[in-house]
Order: sequence, then C-alpha cells, then structure tokens
Amino acid sequence: MANDWPLWEIFIRGQHGLSHRHVGSLHAPDAEMAVLNARDVYTRRNEGVSIWVVKSEDVTASAPSRKGPMFDPSNDKTYRHPTFFDIPDEVGSM
Repeated sequence: MANDWPLWEIFIRGQHGLSHRHVGSLHAPDAEMAVLNARDVYTRRNEGVSIWVVKSEDVTASAPSRKGPMFDPSNDKTYRHPTFFDIPDEVGSM
C-alpha cells in the first residue's frame, strides 16, 4: 500500500538552471521508483535535466521557531568584524 512506502522529497534541475529546487514530495517503495515517479509527475513537459530524491526522514532542518538564534548576526563575536584587526599602512594605501 502506498501509505506504507516512505515519503521522498523531490528536487529538479531545470533546462537553464544551475541548481536543483524542491518541487514536491511523493511516496515510493525505493529510490529508483521515486526517481521514475518524480519524472512522470514533475517533468511532464520535458523541463528537467536532473532529478534528486531524498527520503523525507533523512532531511534535517532548522526549526522556524528558532530563527532568531539561528540567523541573527553574531554581534558578540567581534573578531568577525573588520574593525577588530589593525590594517598596516602599506595595505591601506593600495
């Protein structure tokens, strides 16, 4: 039964794209069948040149509820700012 099959995340690289983009999800018994099903479902108009499939359970993501701590600038790490370093005079005159 399809509900017993793992869920796969589908990524397609388009004709003129350099990177894959997430286009959806589907259930399939294995990776090979997931690729074939993804081809049939997501590239019906011959728009894809490459398909990636990843088991949903293997995807690790950051929690949207923790976006502040995850993405806020690290102002407490002064070494990341260029003002922390002394620039020699010969570098500044170039």
